[in-house]
Amino acid sequence: MFHQVLNPLGNMGLTLVAALIPVVLLLFLMAVVRMTAWLTVVISSVVTIIIAIVVWHVPFGTGMAAYWWGGLTGIWAVDWITFWGVVMYYTLNYTGLFEIFRKWLIQQATADVRVQAILLAWAFGALLEGLVGFGYPWAVVGPILMTLGIADLDALRVTAIANNAPVSYGAMGAPIITLAAVTGLPLMSLSASVGNIVAVLALAPPWILIYLVAGRKGIKDAWPLAIVASFSYILGQWPVAHYLGPYLPDISGAIVSFVCILLFLKVWRPKQILGYGGQEVDPARIRKAEGESLSTGDVLKAWLPFAILVVVVLAGTGPWSKLPGLSLFMASVKGLSSITHKPVAVAFNWNIFAGGTWILISWLIVVLLFANKSFRVLGEVFKKTFAQMWGALLVGFFIFGLANLFNFSGMASSMAYAFSKVGPVYIILAPILGWIGVALSGSNTSTNAMFGGFQAMVGKLLGAPVLLFPSLNSVGAEVGKPVAPQTASVGVSTTGFTRNEGEVIRHNMGWTLIALAYLIVIGVLYYVLAPGAMRL
Repeated sequence: MFHQVLNPLGNMGLTLVAALIPVVLLLFLMAVVRMTAWLTVVISSVVTIIIAIVVWHVPFGTGMAAYWWGGLTGIWAVDWITFWGVVMYYTLNYTGLFEIFRKWLIQQATADVRVQAILLAWAFGALLEGLVGFGYPWAVVGPILMTLGIADLDALRVTAIANNAPVSYGAMGAPIITLAAVTGLPLMSLSASVGNIVAVLALAPPWILIYLVAGRKGIKDAWPLAIVASFSYILGQWPVAHYLGPYLPDISGAIVSFVCILLFLKVWRPKQILGYGGQEVDPARIRKAEGESLSTGDVLKAWLPFAILVVVVLAGTGPWSKLPGLSLFMASVKGLSSITHKPVAVAFNWNIFAGGTWILISWLIVVLLFANKSFRVLGEVFKKTFAQMWGALLVGFFIFGLANLFNFSGMASSMAYAFSKVGPVYIILAPILGWIGVALSGSNTSTNAMFGGFQAMVGKLLGAPVLLFPSLNSVGAEVGKPVAPQTASVGVSTTGFTRNEGEVIRHNMGWTLIALAYLIVIGVLYYVLAPGAMRL
């Protein structure tokens, strides 16, 4: 059995430099060279394999097995979910259901810019993030806000800041599933611990959104809306994250937020109707944004696919279901940790009824109900999905292979041992590392794959609650999303800022740093006052 070496170069400083090479190379190629993600991870994988064999003395066959089983886990645990999530999204587009849903949302938002920001950027953005991820809330919600009178850059910033809270559960929970895969920590426990942090983080964005679109004047009489928006999302997100897993917290949070906000608007309206910038809107000019009201039948039809998705995924993946435990094939490669001297393994489990399978089943039901047997529509759906996703699907294999070999070889252990020497102050560095990772790589999932195992090891060495540092890594990646070049590229693709992501990122930077500082405070509070919430 392969036994990891903690200090293969005989000098901890040199060993740390060697361990950092794959990480620095990955981020350098993405952030500085601006190389496409799939090619970046291929090159970084080759370098990681060489270092693992030459420096950490991993036998070639053992190392390649760790890479292969890790890569297959990426395909099944992440690609299989995100692919069918995007297929569902494009199916709703091509069948016209998404357009109906969009019109209905705009009509509910009234002429008040604060209500528009909360309903569209906050609630609708969370729904899109939970279903698709990959910057789609920017691409879809941003242009809608622009048509409602919000300045282009501010519309993108509002969408990006609103997207802070949902990202860890984006694309049907892919980042949390990845975190569990690379740390070996229980999926449900990580889902719950991230949910604890996000529940506190989600208290702030609605207030910021109202301020961004209407200033202090906007907050003065719309503060009840901010309270309802934040607590309603938490009410829908937190219990699902704790008791049902990472697949649906964004979607449940968004739906509960929709319902609570719309009910609240039946009994409360701001005293003044404000437009963008806090300017009062002349009541005589108030009108519906999208023509005639939709029929009840149209609205129910637009909501039905989301209801089907929630019911099917919950039925198949909830704690009452034994089907996810069925496995068609399992394989692993084992070694001994250089820190704990206990077995470590890279394992692949082909559990056919994993989360992505239930999204596929949901999609099939939607197709049978709404596609009118039009294979031409389905052809367009798959064509668009593959055009959008092929690079991300490749990244899913290669980044998981790289991350698992990085952890299995002992590189992550060596790096964790060196970083643990900073002591408890590392609680400040944990979310910053997640922020840096996503800001440079563009992906919460990739950031968790690369740094999740390392964060867990640092936590063990420092005696910190085992779930805390990995969870802060994921949520740190959430708040870094507004300045992630790859996310910005997707987000501006439907706006006038295509290939001008830098201006958008600069516009977002200040508020992103404020969110990061807030997250660091949250992390310290959990570390000092509520460590039990971060223990297994």
